[in-house]
This record gives sequence, structure tokens and C-alpha cells, in this order.
Amino acid sequence: MYTSRLTQKHQATIPQDIRKLLELHEGDLVGFEIYDHQVIVRKVTPLDLEFARALENTLTEWKSEEDDELYADL
Repeated sequence: MYTSRLTQKHQATIPQDIRKLLELHEGDLVGFEIYDHQVIVRKVTPLDLEFARALENTLTEWKSEEDDELYADL
């Protein structure tokens, strides 16, 4: 397990072995995905950003608290 301490601004350094594994360099973007109370950190590519932006406008039909209540059992 790798560890890193949070600063006052809630920032953490990504350990060197992880940076090497993910081929991270200064200026790269990292993404955080949450699955079952665990966080996955990965390098974000330009294609990831383009895909996310393309989907952004298609996910507007489910935006209210009423919808959350209606579809909570799905």
C-alpha cells in the first residue's frame, strides 16, 4: 500500500511508483472514479475528456429530486 499525507489545502502527492506506473508527468490530468466506496485514480486522456463532454448534454432528463425519488429502486 502507498500512502500520502494531505496538506492544509487537501492536496496529496502521488507516490513515485504510482506516477511511473500511470506514466504521469507534470501537467497531466488524473481522474477519480468511485466504485463501492473505493476510489480508482487513473490518467485522463484527451479522448476521455472528449467522450465526457459529448455525454454531458445527453444526461439532462434525470436532474430533479423528484426523479431521484421515483427511480430510487432501479
